[in-house]
Amino acid sequence: MVTVTNDGAARRDPRRWWALGALVASMLVLGFDMTILNVALPTMARDLGASTGEQQWMADAYVVVFASLMLPAGLLGDRFGRRRMLITGLGIFLAGSLVGALVDDVTPVIVARAVMGIGGALVMPLAMAVLPTLFAPDERTKAVGAVSAASALGMPLGPIIGGWLLDHFWWGSVFLVNVPMAALGIAACVFLLPETRDPAAPKVDAVSTAYTAAGLSILIYAIIEAPHRGWGDPLILALFTASALLITLLVVRERRSPRPMLDLSLLAQRGFLLNTLAATLVLFVLSGLLFVLPQYLQAVLGYDAFATGVRLLPMMGGLLVAARGAEPLIRRFGARAVISAGLVALAFAAILGSRTTVDDGYGFTALWLSIAGLGFGFAVVPAMSAALGALPRDRAGSGSGLLMTVRQVGSAIGIALLGSLLAGAYSDRLDTSGLARAAADTASDSVVGAHVVAGRLGDSALAASADASYIHGMNLVLLVSGVAALITALLAAALLPNAKPSEPAGRPAPEKETDVAPAAADARQ
Repeated sequence: MVTVTNDGAARRDPRRWWALGALVASMLVLGFDMTILNVALPTMARDLGASTGEQQWMADAYVVVFASLMLPAGLLGDRFGRRRMLITGLGIFLAGSLVGALVDDVTPVIVARAVMGIGGALVMPLAMAVLPTLFAPDERTKAVGAVSAASALGMPLGPIIGGWLLDHFWWGSVFLVNVPMAALGIAACVFLLPETRDPAAPKVDAVSTAYTAAGLSILIYAIIEAPHRGWGDPLILALFTASALLITLLVVRERRSPRPMLDLSLLAQRGFLLNTLAATLVLFVLSGLLFVLPQYLQAVLGYDAFATGVRLLPMMGGLLVAARGAEPLIRRFGARAVISAGLVALAFAAILGSRTTVDDGYGFTALWLSIAGLGFGFAVVPAMSAALGALPRDRAGSGSGLLMTVRQVGSAIGIALLGSLLAGAYSDRLDTSGLARAAADTASDSVVGAHVVAGRLGDSALAASADASYIHGMNLVLLVSGVAALITALLAAALLPNAKPSEPAGRPAPEKETDVAPAAADARQ
């Protein structure tokens, strides 16, 4: 905690590092779950008969709910206590994981993922919201790096442990393993994290929350269905129109509200807006990569689930290296240069990866994955830190909720848009001539389905066509991602402010004694 006394001296609570440990434990759970499902999707597609669209929903159900509830979650934490809401979120996440482990059909799995999204929505923004109250500007980048590294550490552990579980148990075990992890996070929050709150925060607006959830869900549904129905299909066009209308109603309602839940005035702060957009683009690309890569590694290159998890380590390793190395580079060169360089590295990696052919082995993939991990880490850590640093301290919950909402919307759209781009390119290129209609439909749904059909029929030509078609779609996804990252790098270099950790822009100095820590009685609640 940071207390500012009348003489301007800063008094720092030594418990802040223990509190950071609780936040790290909470983020570890979410990071773990972020990638464990991606590795499980090919296995679940085979066992449940899930199409590419249904796999997108298994991934996106979590993200859509997560993004829709992020803003009210931040406000709930501000009003009723951030520690209390963190514990509640981890409990809901634990319950959703139990449901996911026990069901045996695609629809209940999607519902379980949505329940887990409710829990994640409470955990993610509040874990970030307490950082400005725990740490002064000179320590904040290190704290953001630690929290980001916790999520990053969970990301490589997820595929490795999930792959091992899939090789030895049923696919439901990838949900069940979350239970002890969530329980550990709850215990850490109970014993280590002090309570903080802002009773003056605005109330949760149920209508605005409904507009957000409905508008985003309809948008994602339209993007996922468009490759199958056609982008000009009347239903798809109607869905896009309805989504735009709902989002417009949300913006109008919030602008007219005296105490808005969606605080659009925060977007008027250049540092907050531009750093948020940079972090969002990075998550857009990362989400797309994590959706397409496991299917390539398993279905095309033929690795099992555990080997797939291990082979994602170069990207995770690069991310961890960058998370640790970002702070000294920011001090030396400024955030703008580091973010721009990270985005350029990410663009280079994606464009390099778009040159993959059917004859390339894993070595080429490991090369560009390592570069992508470095680019992701060097772009997202300073962007997140700078965006949080631009927030007024008394609006940390709603501001970080807005930040994480925009990022998760980017993630959801990344999975939906890049996944749909992949699905369309794959099905258009796949040669299903000579197959019965049912077999052709199954093969066109996903590369996993094509290999199942090819194995059943002994059709090596279908398997080869599926591999070539999938790589064609993956390369298209990587090319689009690389171009988007490069454009964002140029915009970041031209427009981002270049404040360093010693220049906490957007945070006015207090004029009187202010203790952001709650009273002792507050902490006991």
